[in-house]
Amino acid sequence: MKAIVVGCGRVGSALAKVLHASGWEVAAVDESEEALRRLGERWPGEFHLGHGMDTAMLEAAGIQDADAVVVATDGDNTNIVVAQVAKLRYEVPSVAARIHDPARAKFYANRGFDIVSPTSAAIDQLTEWVSGIEVRA
Repeated sequence: MKAIVVGCGRVGSALAKVLHASGWEVAAVDESEEALRRLGERWPGEFHLGHGMDTAMLEAAGIQDADAVVVATDGDNTNIVVAQVAKLRYEVPSVAARIHDPARAKFYANRGFDIVSPTSAAIDQLTEWVSGIEVRA
């Protein structure tokens, strides 16, 4: 199984390492060389230095043969565009994008790729937590 992780900050790099440890062939894409340090000195997967919206970069990472693409940069717009390109142009079977803005996450939730919204998840969890607090009389 081949996965491409676009954006290797804390989330993307951790995910890339977990996928690789699980037996996936992983190609990481990031526009910062610092991201390679997050993957570790002995990172056995591929690393491509460049922007995830560059289709030549995605092709160098092997998007044509990818089973999954995860887009986890710090920009919602970038994540949305790259996810759409992966799904619509390259027909990657499984695509997920991290989207911080809850309104955007809701809008894109049924657009052919999966959405992970840490902000929405935090709001939901904290709302549940607050509703469980007993009010003192």
